Amino acid sequence: MEKLIQEVRKLTGYQLNDKQVSLFQRYEEELLEWNSRFNLTAVRDREGIRIKHFLDSLSCMLVFGSHFPARLIDVGTGAGFPGVPLKICFPSMQLTLVESVGKKAQFCRHIVTSLGLERVEIIQARAEEIGQMPLHREKYDLATARAVAAMPILVEYLLPLVKIGGTVLAQKGENGPAETQSVENSVRLLGGKIQQVRKINLPGVAEDRYFISISKVAGTPAQFPRRVGIPLKNPLK
Repeated sequence: MEKLIQEVRKLTGYQLNDKQVSLFQRYEEELLEWNSRFNLTAVRDREGIRIKHFLDSLSCMLVFGSHFPARLIDVGTGAGFPGVPLKICFPSMQLTLVESVGKKAQFCRHIVTSLGLERVEIIQARAEEIGQMPLHREKYDLATARAVAAMPILVEYLLPLVKIGGTVLAQKGENGPAETQSVENSVRLLGGKIQQVRKINLPGVAEDRYFISISKVAGTPAQFPRRVGIPLKNPLK
């Protein structure tokens, strides 16, 4: 774990404390154990978990720094990324994890309980459903997603969840910049404004990584997100 501590400090300037390191160790052990029985994530070695999951999740700090959001929703969280690592570092933050796959949602419930994390809600549902729920629509300071969908689909999932003044943060691979150029009109339609496309370098990871941050500047029209499956079949132009 010493290397993770150093890499987090080097990349973000954040110093993990002993309690946080202990929680990440527990998280790693539980993920390895569950992965031996269920296909939660393709990353199955300790080094990969620490860099491609933990450090990659904590790199979100480069966007919001120490001014962490009061309410964060993580859509398509899988085994809890990036939401749970961020919650470990900012325990007072209210976190909502959204995951449609049953085993992954079950693991999220298990790990939240195992780590003793409070003020965390886990919802097994599709993003289109959450975006139309009054308890969640335009209620969040930050909405995140990592490797969930192409940008034209992702913006329809995330922007309805963010309140005016909030931010959507998408973690994307090498196609991130090209995908972002293709969604300027739909982002505007949904009440957003593209703020930043930022390249992130993770140690030992050859693939390009990008943060796409979008500010919410106006309300999202009531018809968005559309019904389950429609954004995927017919993405906004």
